Amino acid sequence: MVRLWEWERLRDLPFQVDLWLPEDSDFLHVGVRIRNPHEQSAPVYWWSNIAVPETPDTRVLVAADEAWHFGYDHTLTRVAVPESGGLDHTYPLRSEYPADHFYELPDGARRWIAALDADGHGLAQTSTDLLRGRKLFRWGHGKGGRRWQEWLNGPEGGGYAEIQAGLARTQLEHVPLEPGAAFSWLESYGPLSADPAAVHGDDWATATREAAARLEEALPRTAVEEAYAAWLPYADAEPGEVLTTGSGWGALEALRGGHRLPGTPFPATTLGEQQEPWRELLEQGTLPKPAQDGIPGPTPVSPPWRDMLETADADPHTEYHLGIAQWHAGDRAQAVRSWERGLGLGPAPRWPLLRCLAVAAEESGRPDHAAELYAEAFADLDAPGATDPAASAEGGALLVALARETVEAHLSAGRPGAARALLAGLPEAVRERGRFRLLLARTLVAEGDTGAARAIFDAGFEVADLREGAGVLGELWARISDEPLPDAYDFRMSPPEE
Repeated sequence: MVRLWEWERLRDLPFQVDLWLPEDSDFLHVGVRIRNPHEQSAPVYWWSNIAVPETPDTRVLVAADEAWHFGYDHTLTRVAVPESGGLDHTYPLRSEYPADHFYELPDGARRWIAALDADGHGLAQTSTDLLRGRKLFRWGHGKGGRRWQEWLNGPEGGGYAEIQAGLARTQLEHVPLEPGAAFSWLESYGPLSADPAAVHGDDWATATREAAARLEEALPRTAVEEAYAAWLPYADAEPGEVLTTGSGWGALEALRGGHRLPGTPFPATTLGEQQEPWRELLEQGTLPKPAQDGIPGPTPVSPPWRDMLETADADPHTEYHLGIAQWHAGDRAQAVRSWERGLGLGPAPRWPLLRCLAVAAEESGRPDHAAELYAEAFADLDAPGATDPAASAEGGALLVALARETVEAHLSAGRPGAARALLAGLPEAVRERGRFRLLLARTLVAEGDTGAARAIFDAGFEVADLREGAGVLGELWARISDEPLPDAYDFRMSPPEE
């Protein structure tokens, strides 16, 4: 058995994943446990994600007659399964645009999902009943989806779809985990073969019954439940040989809360450089100053850490972290006050606080003020006499990230001249990155020079950190040219607006 475990910092919870392949079995078993050692409930989110080969004949089968469709227009719509809008969406390549389908499984039904090819062969995932949700994500056959596939998987990599399993019905929900309680379940992954005539026939009920029957033969539902019952007592067993270690955040939380978590040890020996300042805050009541480069580390944001920050000696560094924790808790006004107070407490690097205030101004709909604060933060980071941020990998990444945010803020505030000036002052290696070529093209369009912007597109660039659903390439091209968007830039995930 292989055990993976870590402290999940977004939900502030420990989790473990145990994996084993029983003898003479084609199905990999995966035992999962999430525990809440705190005195308040926690909102839990979990989805297991399986990439499966995608061909024109790949069909996703699940025991459901309805689903929630969620496209990149951010609209959740209840639809029939397998067909809606004249298309059978259980074949991922029959739809043009990317979308999610969250299936409504009947109460009491076995939890499973499968992706089978033209010959009825493929992969099935099943679980104990707690893992109730099942989902299909498809890229679709449109140009944007195909471009995403090519970009992520390589031109010769072939297409893929995603079948998923989660604790809730959709990925827009969470499930509360009560204090001192745990969620645990077992998943099984393995090959499945079914009669292709039934699987690909016109009768959906026949197709799903055939797949379910073959799954029951290959791995009965009772066998999954028995495997779960057999595994659960061993979830507390201490691991043997440690192959590698993750972060030290679990050790820090175990130290702070005195948590006893059998089966998932978080020894103090795993505490690292990022945790040491917080250990000092815990033991001494004071947060030490940052390293000479002035780059603040990560911020624990749970209520106990926020309370400690509020009672610690006030200095710019402490006020920065306190504001982060307050912002996370939803107290944005107090976060802004903490950051403003930090600016008046000393000559420490000002850019962390200024950048936070810029984000706050941006979020409150004040683009002009946000641009001013971003510009001041960037000037402070790159000021003569300050530690050269480009001298380290972390500092170089920080310089690039803050430069991008500042240029975008200038453009949002209608200040293309300021955006151009900042871009011109960046190192050539940064200016030549795809993201910054795109920013220059946006700046040129804002200045009315669509010809120069078109030349940037014609020369070619690739935005390595493009996010799913981002429409900036298509939107900018539409301001430059009436011609169709070139395939290399077509990452559109929703129909163009009329």
